[in-house]
Amino acid sequence: MTFSLVARCADTGMFGTAIASSSPAVAARCSYTRAGVGAVSSQNITDPRLGPLALDLMQGGLSAKAAISKLQAQGQFMEYRQVLAIDPTGSTAIHSGPRSLGIWTQASGQDVIAAGNLLANAQVPQAMVAGFEAATGHLGDRLIAAMKAGLAAGGEAGPVHSAGLQICSTVPWPVADLRCDWTDDCPIAALAEAWAVYAPQLDAYVQRAIDPREAPSYGVAGDE
Repeated sequence: MTFSLVARCADTGMFGTAIASSSPAVAARCSYTRAGVGAVSSQNITDPRLGPLALDLMQGGLSAKAAISKLQAQGQFMEYRQVLAIDPTGSTAIHSGPRSLGIWTQASGQDVIAAGNLLANAQVPQAMVAGFEAATGHLGDRLIAAMKAGLAAGGEAGPVHSAGLQICSTVPWPVADLRCDWTDDCPIAALAEAWAVYAPQLDAYVQRAIDPREAPSYGVAGDE
């Protein structure tokens, strides 16, 4: 019931994850990033504890592969879980439990790994990786391109209702955390529209947090 990817921008050091599902508010339960550490997607029959735990393990010095191995040994009901991770070197790892739902598979590339369950076909993650690698520009643009490619390849077997994108940079909070928690229309299209609006303002929002004296005007009524 989910397809997602986690990725790194080698030029900026940003990490990001993008995800879509037939379930409501999928990004609220499944997407995790941490500046300087990595990104994780924890999905299928989701245990939201696994994402922060994987990031803690990588922050403690483990590679993505070692962190996933430790989750496999220590996590509960891991046969039901699917967890993707990327670390500061761009190395990736994944655990897909044998009781993942429906058609489930995975694919990896340079600085990216994608996976899904209850997929329309087994080629969806590879299409996402190809879409990410073919795209240019900001990490967010490439994540959106990957999600569109996954959807075009078939996406989930059933209707997709929610989607999300999260990106971290150098500050200790996500610099982008965009979600469409439920729609009967295409949530990936809604997410792409939200990103198109948000992306030009991303740096300004960070600057307002760090030092509002140097920030650009808010561009809203009354800000004169």
